[in-house]
Amino acid sequence: MNANTSRQHPAEWDQEAQLLSQTARDLPTGRHEFHKERLMAQIHEQIQREEREEREERTGATAAPGKTRRFRLPRPAITLPAMAAALSAVVVAGMVTLGGGEGVRESGVATGPALTTDLGTATTKGVPQLIDQISLAVAESDHPTVKPGQYIYIESVLADTFLKTVDDKTSLASHELHRRQIWNSPDGVKGWLIDPAVNDSPEGETLSLPDEQGNTPKAHLGSPSYDYLAKLTTDPDALLAKIYKETKGQGNSPDQQAFTTIGDLLGESYPPPELYSALFEAAARIPGVVVVDDAVDAAGRHGVAVARLDETSGQREEWIFDKKTHVYLGTRSVQVKQLKGEEALIKPGTVMFTMAIKNRAVVDGMKQTPSQAG
Repeated sequence: MNANTSRQHPAEWDQEAQLLSQTARDLPTGRHEFHKERLMAQIHEQIQREEREEREERTGATAAPGKTRRFRLPRPAITLPAMAAALSAVVVAGMVTLGGGEGVRESGVATGPALTTDLGTATTKGVPQLIDQISLAVAESDHPTVKPGQYIYIESVLADTFLKTVDDKTSLASHELHRRQIWNSPDGVKGWLIDPAVNDSPEGETLSLPDEQGNTPKAHLGSPSYDYLAKLTTDPDALLAKIYKETKGQGNSPDQQAFTTIGDLLGESYPPPELYSALFEAAARIPGVVVVDDAVDAAGRHGVAVARLDETSGQREEWIFDKKTHVYLGTRSVQVKQLKGEEALIKPGTVMFTMAIKNRAVVDGMKQTPSQAG
């Protein structure tokens, strides 16, 4: 991110906005949306830093040591050069402002308190045994095949914590826990999202393709459809090799990105049972995977977690399962290591992101819920 990039003419803003919209389609469905507010907070901080540097250049003043903070995106599922370029364009255009308010808001950044938790105990012991129990639970579960014309419905509750800067003052804020509903057709072409942290309307918004530019992107690991997942290999070694190959250069390390990619497939997607088991077995082969004895999902349910620490960000990504049934409950990212600079505000035990799956079903119509179908 180059803070000295020349500012754009307003006529160029629409082009950059289109680039951002198009690039967002390459993220797993919904992952871009629930990071939006944190991105906006970071963008606003960057604008203020540029203005501060310009003032210092005019006055000859020198920034105090430790005050310059590089622009860093919150942990997205996938790091994309085009996304960084689009965000850079939005930043230097200076289009973002922040307002007050509490909770989930239509156009501002939420100002709820930071989310915190106990870290639990992490160990490498018992990882293979837990993976085997999870795979067995998946094999024994009811997992209907999705037919053409049907939709995969996923209902969840989620919240996140982020750094927010207003008038040169940085603090931790969060989106309050809120409900999210998403529908996707098996081919990934049609979809609908209802998420008050994202949508301008309580009715939600379409995810159907083609997008505004007339593009219909092909499904891939970072943005999979049910049909795409159904064709993936179920051999754990071959599957893991494919994940490493297709995510090369993304994330903070190859191992962490592989773990994150598998984790994203557990959330807002619907892998067939054979692939579900293969994903867990592939995850067990990634160095650094541990078991956390007690983890709490966004709905307050306690469980056991398969997890991995990102050494760069200091965050531990946790996939949470019921301790008895080993059914997948949700995911969260917890800060484990103490950071420096302004990021020192993110203390160990801070929950950076948390999501709990409340319902996952196959329905016959867009915006239909299982209760309506029954």
